[in-house]
Amino acid sequence: MHWHGAREGGARRVAGVLSFVLALATAGCTSESSGDTARDARSRSAVPVVVATVEQRDVPVQARAIGTVEPFSTVAIKSQVEGQLARIHFREGALVHVGELLFTIDPRPFEAALRQAEANLARDDAGAKDAALEEERFRHLVEQDLVSKSEYDQAHAKATALRATVAADRAAIERAKLELQYCYIRSPIDGRVGELLVHEGNVFKSNDVVLAVINQVRPVYVSFAVPQNDLPEIRRRAADGRLAVEAVGPDRTRPPAAGELTFINNTVDANTGTVLLKGLFPNDDEALWPGQFVDVALTLSTAHDAVIVPAAAVQVGQQGQYVFVVTANLTAEVRPVVAGAAVTGDVIVQKGLTPGERVVVDGQLRLAHGMTVEIKDRGGGTAPNA
Repeated sequence: MHWHGAREGGARRVAGVLSFVLALATAGCTSESSGDTARDARSRSAVPVVVATVEQRDVPVQARAIGTVEPFSTVAIKSQVEGQLARIHFREGALVHVGELLFTIDPRPFEAALRQAEANLARDDAGAKDAALEEERFRHLVEQDLVSKSEYDQAHAKATALRATVAADRAAIERAKLELQYCYIRSPIDGRVGELLVHEGNVFKSNDVVLAVINQVRPVYVSFAVPQNDLPEIRRRAADGRLAVEAVGPDRTRPPAAGELTFINNTVDANTGTVLLKGLFPNDDEALWPGQFVDVALTLSTAHDAVIVPAAAVQVGQQGQYVFVVTANLTAEVRPVVAGAAVTGDVIVQKGLTPGERVVVDGQLRLAHGMTVEIKDRGGGTAPNA
């Protein structure tokens, strides 16, 4: 009986020790789990955002628009004489120069017409000389009263008519020579010739069909429209000197083409509230092509030591413009700002920010003042400086 009671007491003591150890273990696990849960909760509550650093630098103040490239001049080539196209002297799309031979109209009918006009001149010139001699004879005779005055008048009229006929023949020769020259159609400008609209053997009338179109592409114009509210500033700046214009085409690997503003339209479009401007570009490398759409930037001035943020950072609320500033402890702070001109995807901030601060440029929809943020890079990963 004593042995049995001692055994039961020992068992109870062992069970108590095991229960104590198990309780400690359970308490430790519970504490560790609670810490992890808290950290996970904080991580889940942090809003992922992309940030940018506020910069201060000199930037150009620009007016931006979509523009269209236009040739400096355009010529539609037509034949000035009726005939058959005998030969084409260029390839479609080729660069041609002033005076370069483009087309030949069959010259044989015009050569024959010239020879006929020259023969008419020779015939009528001989008759005019004979009539002049006869007029001179009658003048002497009428002075001696050997012929009547009416006979002299007839000789004079005949000589005068033949002199006029000779003059007409000379004009006919000039006309025939000119039409013969028109058989050889030459380029009136330097430029690129477009699609060939006729083929050898075609017969056409004078000024009937367009044979080809030549566009002068060195230089070119870029036309673009800006809001009428920008017009006073543009005119004021243009009066002070030349305004630089840049144009960027589809090939973003090329540097922007540089030109200058040369034209401000004399009226505002009542339908769109915009005014048409044109910039002239040398286009020596032919990077700009007629009919092409380009991004245009008209530089009005330079803002020195301007505070710059990406345009995506500036939001508009009921109280005006604001940004989300990320503080040192990774919380979001709503900061009212006064934004100025747009500059190549950025905005000049006139008031509210200090260079070096970080502002949210993506992820604002889920943010509110005081919320915790998690800084991500643009690829979606966590930024190294988070």
